[in-house]
Amino acid sequence: MEAINQSRQTKRARRIVNGLLLLDKPVGASSNAALQRAKWLFNAAKAGHTGTLDPLATGLLLLCFGKATKLAATFLDSDKTYRSTVQLGVTTETADAEGRVLETRPVDVSRAQIEEVLTHFMGEIEQIPPMYSALKREGRPLYEYARKGIELERQPRRVTIRQLSLLSCEADKFEIETTCSKGTYIRTLAEDIGKKLGCGAHLAALRRTHIGRFDVADAHSLDELALMDESSRDGTLIPLNRI
Repeated sequence: MEAINQSRQTKRARRIVNGLLLLDKPVGASSNAALQRAKWLFNAAKAGHTGTLDPLATGLLLLCFGKATKLAATFLDSDKTYRSTVQLGVTTETADAEGRVLETRPVDVSRAQIEEVLTHFMGEIEQIPPMYSALKREGRPLYEYARKGIELERQPRRVTIRQLSLLSCEADKFEIETTCSKGTYIRTLAEDIGKKLGCGAHLAALRRTHIGRFDVADAHSLDELALMDESSRDGTLIPLNRI
């Protein structure tokens, strides 16, 4: 009987829901999984996200419901701000903590050296997109090739780092805040900083705090939304005339 009731719940008629949701994505969830969970909670007929976060990352994910999906491209083009932890001395195949370790090196760098190296990544820079990315080649995402051990040549892309600040520093890791243009890979930035320091590095943690004028401080978690009644949940959506 319980299985039948659950089946009926999943087949409930979808509602027309319009507006923008500021979601605080949890660690471990893909952006699509977070979207589908939110869409189910709102029982919404139509929804989409405006740019992915890796499962490792947390923070601000903008979800567009109904007519708001027409505005998705605007948010894709917005500058974004991230707080990230960079682990020195260890390089991985994905440039983040989820990948297989490729090399380990001793770390002997000072805060002053890190601050000096960061200045080299300010302004317009070139990045080579990582193989473990959703960029497509011949209709297939690059990560599919990477998982088969295939390395393809990628053309550098120009991105802009508008702000890059050192927030804290320990013996073998540091935390930075980065405001950047669309298309910037923070994983690649962390890896390139490690190369410049001479010890290698990877991205250990990542949190997106801003997309354009929107702040993660105003976002809601999936757990919070799940505890709300329908009226309260609908009240979390930014209406179309305020987007």
